[in-house]
Amino acid sequence: MVATSASVQDRDGACLLLRHLPRGCKKLRRIWVDGGYGGRLVDWVAQRFKFCLEGVLRRRETRKFVLLPCRGVVERTFSWLNHSRRLSKSYERLSRTDEAWVYIAMTRIMLRRLT
Repeated sequence: MVATSASVQDRDGACLLLRHLPRGCKKLRRIWVDGGYGGRLVDWVAQRFKFCLEGVLRRRETRKFVLLPCRGVVERTFSWLNHSRRLSKSYERLSRTDEAWVYIAMTRIMLRRLT
C-alpha cells in the first residue's frame, strides 16, 4: 500500500505502488482498475510486468447507476475500513502513519475472522 497526498494524480500513485510491489506476487496476472487509470499507465505496466491492467468501464450510453463487475469487492473493502473511526479523516502529518493505520485496521478485520 502507498499513501500519497491529495495533489498526486491517481496514475502517478499507481506507478509508485507498482514499483514497490513485492517480488512474491509472481502469480498475479490481472489487476482490475477504474477508467481513470488508462492511457500510458497500461502501456507502462505491459512493458515492465507480467500482468496486465484491465479497465472496468461502464457503457458510454448509460447515464444511470450501473453495478459494474468486480467493483463490489473494492467497495466492500472500503466499507470495512470505514468501521475504524481513526480512518474517517486523516489526522496525521506523515502519509506513512496513514498507511500504518490501514494495516492495523485490516489486521483487526483478519484476526476477527480467524477467531
